[in-house]
Amino acid sequence: MKLMAPDYYGRFRCIADRCRHSCCIGWEIDIDPDTREKYRHIPGAFGKRLNEGIEDTPEGAHFHLSQDEHCPMLNKNGLCDLITTIGEQNLCQICADHPRFRNFFSERTEVGLGMCCEAAAALILQSREPVQFVALEEAQEQLTDDEEDLLALRSHLIAILQNRTLPLEQRLEQVLKETQFPLPTLDWHKIYSDLERLDDAWDTVIAQLSGKDLSLPCPISDALQIPLEQFAVYMLWRHMPAALEDGDMQGHAAFCVLSVKVLAALCMENPTLEHCIEAARMYSSEIEYSQENMDALLDALWSE
Repeated sequence: MKLMAPDYYGRFRCIADRCRHSCCIGWEIDIDPDTREKYRHIPGAFGKRLNEGIEDTPEGAHFHLSQDEHCPMLNKNGLCDLITTIGEQNLCQICADHPRFRNFFSERTEVGLGMCCEAAAALILQSREPVQFVALEEAQEQLTDDEEDLLALRSHLIAILQNRTLPLEQRLEQVLKETQFPLPTLDWHKIYSDLERLDDAWDTVIAQLSGKDLSLPCPISDALQIPLEQFAVYMLWRHMPAALEDGDMQGHAAFCVLSVKVLAALCMENPTLEHCIEAARMYSSEIEYSQENMDALLDALWSE
């Protein structure tokens, strides 16, 4: 099985107690069966505390969040007591993986870093060189025709996005032209406002979409040309493979372009890298990690 990743993948490091948006707050943390069984046998006072913080349900086990939605293992210093007491190797799978994601092909796995993590968002958007994709594990791969077609189209679209002889605005429109999928003229502020909400602060952020026609080329400041290029490539790397399930390569490519235009609009009044990183983190948390929201946006793209 061949394992592929963006070239920045190996440089990721969790910033732990320096994180302002901890993944240990507000997210239900599922525990895989093997780790749940391991936790049952952790001895002593810590083992007792650990198991008392777990809720077992017919659907599986998860950590029981406190009233303020903190994981019971998160201490007042912003560190994980499970790591500091019995070691990182004892994390459940979801905690060990986060913010990594995987897409599976017949004989290939692709990995990446989700931008809901502020450290991952900063790593990706601060990168200046065009992203390359490298093999972490080499192997012969025999892919299906659909997989070959998708990979060829995605590589072509990424090459368009990384052509820095043109402004990013033009490159985004070229991607839509190549996939023959112009963005519909819709009230995108209302559409995003009607989506499932994780953080109420998102309402204030997306208010900047009001009155903006995202079907037109979006103005992008010089300072954000490269960061938003990196965001666009990240979106294609992460979301295009979903077309292997539903056959909708056009829709998924258009969703990626839409997302870049939304982020550009959210950064129009404050075109700084720091603001862009935070807006990208919020966008990822609110949209990418809700299948319901993803489906609603894909439906909206096809509405005309």
